[in-house]
Amino acid sequence: MKPSPLLGPAEIRDLAALLDIQPTKKLGQNFLIDANVVRRIVKIARLEASDTVLEVGPGLGSLTLGLLGSAAEVIAVEIDARLAAQLPLTVEQFDPPGRLTVIRADAMKVESLPGTPDHLVANLPYNISVPVLLHLMEHFPSLRSGVVMVQSEVGHRLAAAPGSKVYGSPSVKAAWYGTWQTAGPVSRQVFWPVPNVDSVLVSFQRHETQPGDETLRRQVFHLVDAAFGQRRKMMRQALSHVLGDSQTASEILQSAGIAPTERGEQLTVEDFIKLAQAARQRGISPAPLH
Repeated sequence: MKPSPLLGPAEIRDLAALLDIQPTKKLGQNFLIDANVVRRIVKIARLEASDTVLEVGPGLGSLTLGLLGSAAEVIAVEIDARLAAQLPLTVEQFDPPGRLTVIRADAMKVESLPGTPDHLVANLPYNISVPVLLHLMEHFPSLRSGVVMVQSEVGHRLAAAPGSKVYGSPSVKAAWYGTWQTAGPVSRQVFWPVPNVDSVLVSFQRHETQPGDETLRRQVFHLVDAAFGQRRKMMRQALSHVLGDSQTASEILQSAGIAPTERGEQLTVEDFIKLAQAARQRGISPAPLH
């Protein structure tokens, strides 16, 4: 497909003025105004001409136009009514080759889409980036890869390995779904308004097969929350209220091949899976089964 014309700073500000929009911190709105960054994101995403892309928070359409120049379809989920109404008009004006479908909705509540997206490519609202990511990965198993722009601290946490200082609950939960890695920093100056945090691109590739069923996932995530809710404590203490008491927790940890004196930051997602399975063998469910 031929590259689409892209929006620049002047076009972005003109569109915002047309819609009488002042970017709000509440909705995490920092509009991308640099066409080179858009091209960079699209390149990292490695889209095929037959692909369907899910974009969350398209805003004024900077990234949307770039995606429509490389993919067959973009399904854009936008919570702001004015932005959702304007986006098709902007796309029509630039006439990229791909097809656009706009869903006006809160991405945290979307559980079905009018299509089957292959990739997630988005400049995510920073205040809810991790919950949105995990929600989309849970409800849309067709998402096999993607690139997201998030706050730098969050991005490095998502891609962190066990033992790292920034390894935590988001790292383990993301690893349930696939492999994640940072794909380079992004300057603050490519946004309007300029945010007071640094940004980073994070790419992911979903596992070809998921580690377990939905019940196991909930149990693993519950154990992860408990482990990192008291990350300074040894696992036998951090999990005592989830698994019954510290003695039971120690026994289950040992049966899973994990030393009771380990801390959550040292465990892989595979360790947490073994731990959940060991608890189930003892007749203990680490999470409600509803």
